Parts: sequence; C-alpha cells; structure tokens
Amino acid sequence: MTAYSRAEALTVIQREMTAFARRARASAARTHPELSLVSFTLLAHLEDRQGCRATDLAAHYLLDKSTVSRQVGNLERLGYVERRTDPEDHRIQVLHLTPKGAEMLAQAAESRRRAFAARVEDWDEADLERFAEYLLRYNDTVTREDGTDA
Repeated sequence: MTAYSRAEALTVIQREMTAFARRARASAARTHPELSLVSFTLLAHLEDRQGCRATDLAAHYLLDKSTVSRQVGNLERLGYVERRTDPEDHRIQVLHLTPKGAEMLAQAAESRRRAFAARVEDWDEADLERFAEYLLRYNDTVTREDGTDA
C-alpha cells in the first residue's frame, strides 16, 4: 500500500472521484442512451419519495428549474413519469414514476449492482465493509454541509 501525505491523498481522492463520476455518466448513457445521469437521479428520487413536485426536485438537487423541466419533459415523453393532481391542492402537479419507469429503473439498478459486484469480487469482506463505511461517512458529511442527500 502506498503511503501518501495528506495533500497527496487529497489529490488522489479528487482525481479518482472525478474518474468515478465520468464513468457513472458513461454508464448511464450505456444503460439507456436517451437518459442522462441526472435523469436516473431524478427517477430514483421520485421512487424514494413516492412522487414530488418538479420544483422540489430542483431545490433538492440545486438544479435550475429549466433543467429539471427539460429532464422531466423527456421522462414524460418516454413514458417513465406522469403528472398527477395533488388530492389536497388541485393546483399542484405531483410527478410520479409510471410502472414502465419503475421497471426501467429496477433493471438499471440491477445492472449497476452486478457491475459493482464484478468489480469488487476479489475484495475481502473487511475491505468491502471499510469501503462502504468510508462512502457513508463521506456522503453524510456532504449531506450535512449542503443540506441535500444524494
């Protein structure tokens, strides 16, 4: 194992996280050529929350409303998202996954799980547990800093 100074370690971490993000974007494009990583993120959020407003998506992910509007429009055209009137306030439109959207998202998640499993198949349990704990710790720090969750 390489011994890094703190500055060197931070440089390596930044470089590797950038590479990870690039691979995630490329993987999203391979999974579904018409969907961006942002689209997958929005779909997962709708699934987790059992629906929400487009303005809530924009606020949660710190995205411009026009960006969310374009993404949602594309997801609607593909049949993955539908708008429903809020039963408590008929002026509000709530976005929900359609069954087709839920199925596509489940297939993409399973594909990612298989890919992750293949990449770490030769790691021992202790390494996997440490890696998981480090990712949780890092993301928890980010969540506390910016008030969002990934």
